[in-house]
Amino acid sequence: MDEEDQQKITDLIKELVHRLLSQNPNNPNSPQFQSSLRYAYRILSSRLTPSISPDSAAIAESIKRRLATQGKSSDALTFSDLYSKFAAKTGPGSVVNNKWAVIYLLDIISKDRKSANNGPCQFLPNLPLNNHADLGSDLKGLAVREKERKGWSNGVLLVSKDPENLRQIAFREFANLVKEENEVSEEVLVRDVLYASQGIDGRYVKFDAIADGYILLDSIKLPRAIRVMVMKLCELGWLFRKVKGYISESMDRLPAEDVGTVGQAFCAALQDELSDYYKLLAVLEAQAMNPIPLVSDTASSGNYLSLRRLSVWFAEPLVKMRLMAVLVDKCKVLKGGAMAGAIHLHAQHGDPLVRKFMMQLLKRVCSPLFEMVRSWVLEGELEDIFTEFFVVSQPVKAESLWREGYRLHSGMLPSFISQPLAQRILRTGKSINFLRVCCDDRGWADAATQAANAAGTTTGRGGLAYGETDALENLVMEAAKRIDKHLLEVMYNRFKFKEHCLAIKRYLLLGQGDFVQYLMDIVGPELSEPANTISSFKLAGLLETAIRSSNAQYDDRDILDRLRVKMMPHGTGDRGWDVFSLEYDANVPLDTLFTESVMSRYLKIFNFLWKLRRVEHALTGAWKTMKPNCITSHSFTKLPHAVKSQLLLTLRRCQVLWNEMNHFVTNLQYYIMFEVLEISWSNFSNEMEAAKDLDDLLAAHEKYLHSIIEKSLLEERSQTLYKSLFVLFDLILQFRSHADRLYEGIFELQSRSIESSLPSRDRGKSSKKTRDKSSEPGSWISDGRKALTQRGGEFLRSMGQDLDALSQEYKLLLDGFLSQLPVQQHVDLKFLLFRFDFTEFYNRSRSGL
Repeated sequence: MDEEDQQKITDLIKELVHRLLSQNPNNPNSPQFQSSLRYAYRILSSRLTPSISPDSAAIAESIKRRLATQGKSSDALTFSDLYSKFAAKTGPGSVVNNKWAVIYLLDIISKDRKSANNGPCQFLPNLPLNNHADLGSDLKGLAVREKERKGWSNGVLLVSKDPENLRQIAFREFANLVKEENEVSEEVLVRDVLYASQGIDGRYVKFDAIADGYILLDSIKLPRAIRVMVMKLCELGWLFRKVKGYISESMDRLPAEDVGTVGQAFCAALQDELSDYYKLLAVLEAQAMNPIPLVSDTASSGNYLSLRRLSVWFAEPLVKMRLMAVLVDKCKVLKGGAMAGAIHLHAQHGDPLVRKFMMQLLKRVCSPLFEMVRSWVLEGELEDIFTEFFVVSQPVKAESLWREGYRLHSGMLPSFISQPLAQRILRTGKSINFLRVCCDDRGWADAATQAANAAGTTTGRGGLAYGETDALENLVMEAAKRIDKHLLEVMYNRFKFKEHCLAIKRYLLLGQGDFVQYLMDIVGPELSEPANTISSFKLAGLLETAIRSSNAQYDDRDILDRLRVKMMPHGTGDRGWDVFSLEYDANVPLDTLFTESVMSRYLKIFNFLWKLRRVEHALTGAWKTMKPNCITSHSFTKLPHAVKSQLLLTLRRCQVLWNEMNHFVTNLQYYIMFEVLEISWSNFSNEMEAAKDLDDLLAAHEKYLHSIIEKSLLEERSQTLYKSLFVLFDLILQFRSHADRLYEGIFELQSRSIESSLPSRDRGKSSKKTRDKSSEPGSWISDGRKALTQRGGEFLRSMGQDLDALSQEYKLLLDGFLSQLPVQQHVDLKFLLFRFDFTEFYNRSRSGL
């Protein structure tokens, strides 16, 4: 140290002594000032050092705590602010390396000023004031001490020489001070905390049910810091009681349904964690038997347990116990998949310790759940005694097994299994049960084994675990692909689903033309009778006759045996045409697709198509009656001109009206048969080939039926159009009755005219043939030729008027029907208007009106 630095240190020491003596100002040359100055030099140049670590932050924190404990909160805040400014000082003129020494010196001086004794400093009894030395030697000693201080390495520096055993005296004084402040020793408090951490009341630390926690008795005298630390450590005991109570309560309820296998696994995992916790407590109990030294050379390495050491030991168990307590509160009312999902949500954590702990816990908890998934996907077994699985079964008939037998319980679906994966799991197990129960098939077992091998797992227990989401998805995907493929092969090959669909199209949807035509020809007379007089057995015989008389006889006998006659409920006044229908019997497993609801929709389509075919059949019958060669006989040439003109006019009206009706029915039937049925069937066939599972097949069939119903005006939103169409059908059937009556009258007039033109000798011969008819009242034959001409004219006028009225009503109904087509939603129904009115005849007629 050079002379300039020594002079600076001397000036600073003088300034410090002067400030310390400011309450009793003295002359700088006075003996008291000089004595105090020499004493300060002796302190600074001595080898006595504090037995603390040179840490300025720790010393400042100790001063702040002492001020706060003494109730001087404002002073503590002021000190904190001053220390922050002091610590931030850097650069020339600042104390960089010895900030801790400055703060420690000020702390010692503060304590010394508070002492009531005005004699020499009690902290430095080995440096009396009467030990004189000159200023130069003091400064030299100070310089040497400065060099030694620069060699420190931030360690704990203790006094190496203590000839008067001052350290032991200080330790005894500190021990006495601790005993005065603490009524209970720290060893006892540590033992009580260990008891509390096991849920046991100690001597001074007890559980208070009202406060719901451990409390330290207020009657004992303890510093506030010790009391706060004990309460913090007792949090572990409160958490332990919560976790232990949940385990005990759950085990007492076994085998209750609200606990379940997942709840048992959760309790077992918690119990294992508590076992590890017990092992730690056993180690700590052994360490607590050793006494706690106050201050000694071996204090830092001794095998003892203090409250501060206990807080370090409890750090990791406290984190785990807090997490377990949170899980216990969350899972109290949960079970099964819902419990696993709730625990999984807490596994998404950034702390590696927490994440590792949750992974181990979830592997134990989810083990029963993954075993249920494996058993369901590979064996079709639902091992769910306590309704914990997200697949739920219910007792149903065989035909409803696929649609209603199993369903997803969203409340039990854990969050780590996605909804699409859950649907695939449901369908895979459902396919196995469908094959086993409805199809009586065992081929699924080979498919399940192949799926397990392809996924790299085994068919035995323990093949799946939490955290192996990719393995689970791979297993489910492989099992679903193979089992669904096998199911479709069974439905197509063994149960001939495609052939049955084609048979329904040919017979219920009237796609087999020769069969439908022959059936309508032979059952027509029978169906014209009242419905309550028709025998269903006779109709069944006629159905068999139609089959044998058409190409339907070459179909598979199993298919033909399923086709039956069905008489719908009828009332008084109904004819056979109104109640006749065909049905197709589909047994297990086909009734899974051809359910009662599906067959009722097929029946609805059949009734519509049957009515359309009946109208077409009626128009065909009318055309056979109206053939031109039936009325070209020369016998009408002798009729009066007025009657002849009226006859030709009436016939023309009838022919024109027939043409209009035939145009409407022909185009409508073409639209139904080709643009509705055939196109829908083509799309359905393509979707059947592309189907990957039974759900796809059901969806394709549902789409096929919906397409037919929507395009055939059978949907609810097309009811107005449907009713208008059936009114048109009834009007066409009414026209058939009028046409039959017209031509019956014309044929009778023709025969009477022929008879009146015969010679007299031939009249006698024919008189016997017509004697019975002549006796009937109102018979034309009984009248003369003049009366015959008069009656014929009246008949033709009446029929002409009826045909005119029928034509007007038909045009009004047809115009209303066509006007509704453009507003229909389906594009094919809009295009149907173009088919009816491709020449714009009806459009021009409406414009003319």
